[in-house]
Amino acid sequence: MAVTAVALELSLPTAAVETETGTEHWYGLHTRSRHEKIVAQRLQERGVTTFLPLVNEVHRWSDRKKSVQTPLFSCYVFAKFVPNRAERLQVLRVEGVFGLVGAKGEGIAIPDEQIDAVRGVVDGKLPWSTHPFLQIGQRVRIRSGALDGLEGVLVQRNGDRTLVISVDAIQRSLAVRVEGYEVEPV
Repeated sequence: MAVTAVALELSLPTAAVETETGTEHWYGLHTRSRHEKIVAQRLQERGVTTFLPLVNEVHRWSDRKKSVQTPLFSCYVFAKFVPNRAERLQVLRVEGVFGLVGAKGEGIAIPDEQIDAVRGVVDGKLPWSTHPFLQIGQRVRIRSGALDGLEGVLVQRNGDRTLVISVDAIQRSLAVRVEGYEVEPV
């Protein structure tokens, strides 16, 4: 199966935004299976900034091939909003949203750096693969090349140096090969 990447981003700002009511943060939303795109669309219609990383996969049937865009992290959409009661309810009332990722339904804010790291890998033309979530290991930053400034956990896999980009709240990760890139500890 051939895999390429696309990111569906339905609004542009990436930094925390100050509003009259507070600061916007990224949150992971757990969605109904195969409803990620429609949830992202419905949130956008309500004025919520969303990020849904997509991958192009070639699906083969006996009579044809078709390129299909599927979510990188199935059953998850990222949304950026102020964590007050009104905005949380606005997001949770969207059909297909099961809840916020985190304890007690409050949600855990996802750092902008983690969203930017996923966006950077998905938008880049570099080969990557999904990777099991890691909590241990050394965090590193790439110091040169197309991925300059990208942070993640450096691991060794089959003799190759690999950078693992993790989104803590949903416990999902991406792995990108960094052989030849200069990395430094964070």
